Amino acid sequence: MTALPNPLLNGFHPDPSVAFVDGWYYLATSTFEYLPGIPIHRSRDFREWELIGHVATRPGQLGVAEVPTGGGAWAPTIRHHDGLFHLVITDAMGRGMLHFTAADAAGPWSDGELITMAAGAESVFGIDPDIAWDADGTCYVTFSGLLLDGALNPNDPAHLGIQQVRVDLATHTALEKPRSLWSGTGLMFPEAPHLYEIDGRWYLVIAEGGTERGHSLSVARGDSPEGPFEGAPGNPLLSARSTPRPIQNTGHGDLVIGPDGQWLCVLLGVRPRSGTRAFSALGRETFVTPVEWAGGWPVLAPVALNPRAGSRVDITFDAPPDLEWIAVRRLPSEVSRIEEDRLVLTADGSDLSSSRPVFVGRRQEHLINEVSVRVDVSRGTGGLAVRYDERFFLEIVADGRTVTARAHIGGLLQEWTADAEADVVDLHLASRAPAAGTGMVTTSDEFHLGATVDGTRTDLARIDGRFLSSEVTESFTGRVIGVFATDGEIAVSSWSAEGHDA
Repeated sequence: MTALPNPLLNGFHPDPSVAFVDGWYYLATSTFEYLPGIPIHRSRDFREWELIGHVATRPGQLGVAEVPTGGGAWAPTIRHHDGLFHLVITDAMGRGMLHFTAADAAGPWSDGELITMAAGAESVFGIDPDIAWDADGTCYVTFSGLLLDGALNPNDPAHLGIQQVRVDLATHTALEKPRSLWSGTGLMFPEAPHLYEIDGRWYLVIAEGGTERGHSLSVARGDSPEGPFEGAPGNPLLSARSTPRPIQNTGHGDLVIGPDGQWLCVLLGVRPRSGTRAFSALGRETFVTPVEWAGGWPVLAPVALNPRAGSRVDITFDAPPDLEWIAVRRLPSEVSRIEEDRLVLTADGSDLSSSRPVFVGRRQEHLINEVSVRVDVSRGTGGLAVRYDERFFLEIVADGRTVTARAHIGGLLQEWTADAEADVVDLHLASRAPAAGTGMVTTSDEFHLGATVDGTRTDLARIDGRFLSSEVTESFTGRVIGVFATDGEIAVSSWSAEGHDA
């Protein structure tokens, strides 16, 4: 088999789950506090993937309006059963464990039913749910028993291991108290369970070791979906820890038979850079690796880097925005509109340090990346930004008189200002390879922030990209580049983005 592209999905696309239905592969990934929630990508050949829709496209489907940063849509599982697509997910610190259905994976999806311990009771407590059915039609929801009570202590987590309940999908209630299953080799945070019947035996695939450098994938098997399960010899079967591999944090895998009959595992990973390969600019992305079978056990190959060619996106707003636009705790349509071939944003008193900013953006997909936008600020103040969250972001702000670049790094602020007497300005934000330094340790990349007024470009700032990496921010998401308004109204007439992964 010719090597598949890796990453499969560039940029912030963690926790992948895959289903094969009628000649198509469908991938679902996590979105946390961003909306629309839970993108669905589709492919016939496992090479080219098309974003066809999202699960959460209406207010209320995901209760993320007030979730803490890092909460929200965690770790979906997508499956197809009895003519319907099913997706289970935990809306962490939001609604709880949810079950969505759709006749078409592109949507519309249902409003999402809460899976409860009894009628009217609270959600089943846990994360990363999987859904599976046995030959009799019994539905099993298997999950990681991490207790999220709003005060999770990562140094002393309340964790019950991998658990399972039988569920009545007519009432969305558990038919039993959660029972414990096999929970791996003893590494921390057993999570991301997926359950499969393969050649008459049941296989339980889990992640353990935490979603950072210790992340790994382990497998067990048994004769029943309820176990008991025995672990594979040599578990964990996949991990990049303590290796020089260019893709680290590999784990959280889902198995599927590929287009040529080769078993595959889709999983998450990061592409760290710098002198010590310590900083992952784009966060957790979706990768794939081949799977062989030996002695009744899966054998997973190390995840190989095979980046795609670069890409360019030029957008004008003479048509509805495409599906790639996302917003923070609100839908893009709640903070922006198309008017006179421009994307218009109206300020509401928030800024980028707010939990619900007037901001719409797109994932940064390439390690080397440049974005330019043309903004009319004749009736307001706003600009271009790259954000991890409300404490870690870079912005270029124009107000018709000046243009200011600001770096917000965990409560620290630095800014650079230049005169810009103009109603319409071009703003530029570039992530470039670091300049050669004098020390042994280099950074992951450098941000270059600038503006062009009346044909003259001004370079405002150069900022170390390490400050916007998943390791520094301790973020589950990734870089999102977008436009925002903080006062009055701004109008964006064009967007250009170009990048590559050399």
